[in-house]
Amino acid sequence: MFAYYFLLGLRSLRRNPALTSLMILTLAIGVAASISTLTILHVMSGDPIPHKSDRLFAPILDNGPKEGHTPGDNVNDHQLTYKDVINLLASKQGVRRTGLYSILANVEPSRKDLNVIEFEGLAATSDMFAMFDVPFKFGQGWQVSEDASAADVVVLSNKTADKLFGAVNPVGQRIRMMGGDYTVVGVTEKWLPQPRFYYYNGSDSAFTDEAEFIIPLSNSIRREATHAGGMSCSFPYEPGWQGRLDSECTWMHFWFELKSSGQRAELQNYLDSYVSEQRKLGRFQRQEKNRLFNVREFLQEMQVVGDDSQLSAWLAFGFLLLCLVNTIGLLLAKFSVRAGEVGVRRALGASRSDIFSQFLIETSVVGLVGAGLGVILALGALQLIALQSRALAMVAHMDLAMLGLTFLMTVTAAILAGLLPTWRACQVTPAMQLKSQ
Repeated sequence: MFAYYFLLGLRSLRRNPALTSLMILTLAIGVAASISTLTILHVMSGDPIPHKSDRLFAPILDNGPKEGHTPGDNVNDHQLTYKDVINLLASKQGVRRTGLYSILANVEPSRKDLNVIEFEGLAATSDMFAMFDVPFKFGQGWQVSEDASAADVVVLSNKTADKLFGAVNPVGQRIRMMGGDYTVVGVTEKWLPQPRFYYYNGSDSAFTDEAEFIIPLSNSIRREATHAGGMSCSFPYEPGWQGRLDSECTWMHFWFELKSSGQRAELQNYLDSYVSEQRKLGRFQRQEKNRLFNVREFLQEMQVVGDDSQLSAWLAFGFLLLCLVNTIGLLLAKFSVRAGEVGVRRALGASRSDIFSQFLIETSVVGLVGAGLGVILALGALQLIALQSRALAMVAHMDLAMLGLTFLMTVTAAILAGLLPTWRACQVTPAMQLKSQ
């Protein structure tokens, strides 16, 4: 009977075409508005490295001045000083460690048809590639010995490599940047974890394109590479590059990778001991708790998904609820004109459950058609959202999970909207309808 009722549902779409079209459009618009907002929230709040997010930890140390500070206030500075990064790299805590910061570099291409190009990249240590599962198209990252020697080596993104060398393997080639000749040791495949957890410097930086190049942290320090991120200085410091390195200015990020999440307490104890030792040298005056965040905790701490995004999602679902109320009214109008048909079927022996099944399946057909239209409208809405900014363009895309959720949500919404009209249709009294015919 299901197939028969389904065919009846398809045929019922031709009855009252204006009313049916309005019902489908109302349902599709409500679902498109909610699913497009939910899609963005889904991408923004996702786990960018799920298989090890509970083993990667970012330390937050409060090195601000004691003056003007109220004990218990949370620190709003989530970067570290250069000297703390160097000390933590030497700590041997965890299985891997990396310090990193964002840099700008002018590259002089060997191709005569290209002028000098400014790229934005990262300075990091060799552990970064294995820590963050960076995929490679050609070559590999550099070795620990090249960290130690501050070697002139570089890893390029695939897009950067294509721009500089064309569609060839550039490993072993040299490029001129930051006053030196760098040897290309690797080319990454598209590496775009969303949100970008490993280096966060404001709401837009969580959803940006991949790093265009990566060089050793020691090399960027030797070359005095231009810092492309934010910097906070609570104490005066000597001018010049060495003054910055020796200062209490925070401008770098740091990550530990542990063998298991159970080693977190051990790492916390190390941080507490480290800060205690540094305090004896006159640093860390505030006596605040040293904090550790795994990937998901760090994204939450940085409020990557802001309250405005969550509010937008709630408003979109409120709009969907309003559309459902309107759909219920349209279904009541659609089914009420079929009271005579229901009365005849009941008189011929159809039970109330038969009538209920028929009308509910017809409602599901409306939901399926609405789902198809809703997907089209949602994709269009996401395209419009992507045009608003580069950051939104990175998150305004629908994956298979959200596509399936769109169909499920639309059909479910249609069925829920059809429960009351279907129940009302089942209450038709056959005798009264036959008498009125």
